Amino acid sequence: MSRISADQFLGEELAASENMRDTARFEVVPCGLEASVSYGTGTAHGPSAIIAASHQLERLVYDGEPCREGIFTHPPVNCAQAVDGVMQDLRYLTGEIARRGHVPVTLGGEHSISYGAVMGVVDAVGPVGLIHVDAHADFCDAYQGHKFSHASVMHLLAGEGLAMVSFGVRALSAEEDTARQAHGVITHDARQLMRDDTHAITLPDDFPENVYITFDLDGLDPSVLPSTGTPVPGGLGFYQALDLVESAACGRCVKGIDVVELAPVSGQPVSDFTAALISYHLMRIALGD
Repeated sequence: MSRISADQFLGEELAASENMRDTARFEVVPCGLEASVSYGTGTAHGPSAIIAASHQLERLVYDGEPCREGIFTHPPVNCAQAVDGVMQDLRYLTGEIARRGHVPVTLGGEHSISYGAVMGVVDAVGPVGLIHVDAHADFCDAYQGHKFSHASVMHLLAGEGLAMVSFGVRALSAEEDTARQAHGVITHDARQLMRDDTHAITLPDDFPENVYITFDLDGLDPSVLPSTGTPVPGGLGFYQALDLVESAACGRCVKGIDVVELAPVSGQPVSDFTAALISYHLMRIALGD
């Protein structure tokens, strides 16, 4: 193995030939935006913590090595600018990645970044269906006055006419529930998923062929991943969440991924490692392996 920068996802696990932007199937985009958090803080440090923890991962997941397809990590998006500027820069970058035929993997940061990340992919390939894992519906309308709020992102994306299926929600308002029903969101909330021990679903035939996975880490139960800004009990298990996403993506083409809402806690690496492993597993799912 050649020495790879510490700022690269998987680090020294990658050969130099697996770390080239022009040939990498996956292009990682760190975007530590933290502008509208409403409870716990620390998501600004999520991308760097995920990348650091990824250096401890093994190349092999299940029976494959997604990194053989190439993983290139970009410099972090400038999150010191106004939120509109972050969204514009992120949208441009994920669009360029998707136009290369590669899969952008955006690491957050708060969930609001998904708007820019998704819309860049839409600019490049057209409408996508969203596969959404989350403890929250994120269907507020400009929550606390923020257009680009972590609690409003799915409402914004639904307003762009994108179909979506949602897994793991267990904290939402009556207004959000009404809004997501009005937009035709396919909902598989945590209470029923957990009680029935559901690991797979079948999407309707008319759900888009091209899909985008947005994985809010608080969709997992806090016993699995405690370091997130808004932990909610009663969440998904590690394998259950991955199984549900994989079943939804089966037979479809994954055009983009984001993993958001890690709020790392010093001296407690389990959440960082789990987030890194989730990110790598989602790359495996995107390959259809």
